[in-house]
Order: sequence, then structure tokens, then C-alpha cells
Amino acid sequence: MADSRSYSRRWTVIASALLCCGLGVVVLYTRRNAFFSPLAVVVVAAIGLAAVLLQLRFYNRGHSNPVHAPAWLNILGVGFALAALFADFLGLSWQIAEVVALGAVGSFAISSAMILHAFRKNRTVPK
Repeated sequence: MADSRSYSRRWTVIASALLCCGLGVVVLYTRRNAFFSPLAVVVVAAIGLAAVLLQLRFYNRGHSNPVHAPAWLNILGVGFALAALFADFLGLSWQIAEVVALGAVGSFAISSAMILHAFRKNRTVPK
């Protein structure tokens, strides 16, 4: 059991490191003024959600009672992100586009918080 647990933990660490590298590449090779765009914030939030969902996948492999992501909240976040992405095409004003981008980031953040709370709730405390 200890070997499979360390094997699973190893892949979790490797996947987390790859996602951190991806986030680092996005930050390093993006011009400063691009971070004033709401889309940049949505991209960073989506990378964070991907990290939590990857962690959820590895967590569910090693536990008998799986944790499920709130699919409706993730779908809502993706919808907001797509609306922010195509704000010009949809004819949205820049104020509405910022609110929609904030909605995407908020949806991703709440979904991630719910998953991480479920991890802590299901954790057994050693005595």
C-alpha cells in the first residue's frame, strides 16, 4: 500500500510542477500591459482550476470515497470565460466584459474552494 501511495504522490507532484511551469511561462512571456486585460486574469484562473481538477483526479484514485467537482459551477465559469473571450463579437461593453470575466474567475475560485474543502473534510486525522 505504501508503494502505491508514494507512486500516486509522485505523479501528483510531477503534475503540479508542470502546471506551475505552465503558469510561469504565461507570466514570463506576457507583456506587462496584457495583465490589465480581464482575459489574462481568466487564463490564470483557468490554469489554477486545471491544477485543482488534476489534484482531484489523483485524490480520487487513492481514496474509497471520491470527491466530485461541482460541474454546474465549472460549466458556468466556462460560459463566463467564453463570453469574456468573445465580448467584442457579442457586442458587450468593456464594463460588462470585465464583470463577465470576474464571474468566470469567481466561479473557478468557488469551485476550487469547494473541492479543497472536501479534501480537508475527508482527511483522516492521525491520533
